[in-house]
Amino acid sequence: MNEEVTPNDAQADYVIIGAGSAGCVLADRLSADGKTRVVVLEAGGSDFNFWVRMPIGYGGAFHHPKLNWRYTTEPETELDQRRIYWPRGRVIGGSSSINAMVFIRGQAEDYDGWHAMGNPGWAYQDVLPHFKRMEDNLAGADTWRGAGGPISVSPIDRSAHPLSRDYVAAGMAAGLPNNADFNGETQEGVGLYQITTRNGFRCSAATGYLNKARRRENLRVITGAHVTRILFSGRQAYGVEFQRGGALQRIAATREVILSAGAVNSPQILQLSGIGKAEHLKALGIDVVHNALGVGQNLQDHIGYDYIYEATCPTLNEVLRPWLGRAMVGLRYVLTRGGPLSLSVNQGGGFFKSSPERDRPNLQLYFSPVSYTRAMPGKRKLLAPDKFPGLLIGVSNCHPKSRGYLQIQSADPFGAPEIRPRYLSAPEDLDELAEGGSMLRRIAGSPPLAQSIKREVLPGADVSDMEAIRDDIRQRAGTVFHACGTCMMGPDPAVGAVVDARLNVHGVAGLRVVDASVFPRITSGNLNAPTIMVGEKAAEMIQEDWG
Repeated sequence: MNEEVTPNDAQADYVIIGAGSAGCVLADRLSADGKTRVVVLEAGGSDFNFWVRMPIGYGGAFHHPKLNWRYTTEPETELDQRRIYWPRGRVIGGSSSINAMVFIRGQAEDYDGWHAMGNPGWAYQDVLPHFKRMEDNLAGADTWRGAGGPISVSPIDRSAHPLSRDYVAAGMAAGLPNNADFNGETQEGVGLYQITTRNGFRCSAATGYLNKARRRENLRVITGAHVTRILFSGRQAYGVEFQRGGALQRIAATREVILSAGAVNSPQILQLSGIGKAEHLKALGIDVVHNALGVGQNLQDHIGYDYIYEATCPTLNEVLRPWLGRAMVGLRYVLTRGGPLSLSVNQGGGFFKSSPERDRPNLQLYFSPVSYTRAMPGKRKLLAPDKFPGLLIGVSNCHPKSRGYLQIQSADPFGAPEIRPRYLSAPEDLDELAEGGSMLRRIAGSPPLAQSIKREVLPGADVSDMEAIRDDIRQRAGTVFHACGTCMMGPDPAVGAVVDARLNVHGVAGLRVVDASVFPRITSGNLNAPTIMVGEKAAEMIQEDWG
């Protein structure tokens, strides 16, 4: 159901803040018995939108004011004082409704590391069943992959652009092993990505979980509900205050409030509610409920850059740029749900070690049979490819050492927080990324891809020594949109933990955080699959705790 909460019916067993990747999972799993009352509060609106449903439409959603929070960081010292644009989903499905749909779980060592940090139940062997449960892999189930779950994972072997297959062959010629499944036994190697689509449409967390669950009488989803604060009696969370249509409303939670607003909004809402650094909150006139030093700290993100090449053969530039080309692929999509519009532009990928001394892959590859180099700042470039036939190969880090933070700047719940990722503040992150540039050029210079490349447009052949490569990274690198860690999971609040291993907020009762903000360390690769897994595991824990 999707209806207003009235004064006589303003309570639920669980109130979930945010209908994003994890919130959609919780809404479905916790309401599945048909009896448990669940209310979901979502600041954004419906995901029934052209830019959401069509896979390549994320280019249009990238800066869409009705689908996106459109955050911007403060000037980044190590990135030439540039402000970095941070798109975050403000729509049913959250960022799973506007992302590039690449399905990557991460490395087993990531989760074993979480366990070793004092989080029992989060080792890879513990989370693997949840990954398998969430997945409907259209290539079939095996030891590592699931079938029949809510999230469809589609191979693109038959539909990928020919240059994407050349990229894979070139990666192998450059010394990387072929890997048909980055979520299988090992992540290392080069191959084609699998993406979260179903029958030519995006399969977001809303598509997979929430949409079918909304038919239940015991589930309410309230859109346009901007949460202003969590309500406390002492240190017991008992409800949520939100603004909708200009009116301030409240809803009580008889069991728990569950905060699933994401790596930016979850710490923001905690701080607005009086949970955070007491000194900072008092300075803003906010009553302190609990002095939680770690809220908004431990901010992590992957950072990357692209090398742009002019091609000697047709690429998607000639298809997606001219009006006639867009019309033709649009008609094909409408009639068949196939073609370039049914895919992500990130078709090829891979993971590799920047040096033989590494014990696991530390850099991620991206290949797109399209290029875009002349966009205005903050504007997505997919809808305006270069005039020349082009392609790009990109790289990002898997295990950044840099840590940043975010914090509210006022008591205004509608104000954007101060975001300081502090990219490259750990010098080894810059060295590692610079090492990745040599792999991009090795792949571009290997057959059969080399035969299709006319010249390197960016950064250009003159950028050759390591210092010049480092300077180019400072000038052009940016986020790959994987923010996490700002409500860190761990046993000790004194060293920054915000939630325990069952995702309960330390120091208060009746409140959990369930989203990517709880990651103690960032996972290796794209974050949507791990975030959905957190929702699955949290739902199971919550049901266990309440019998």
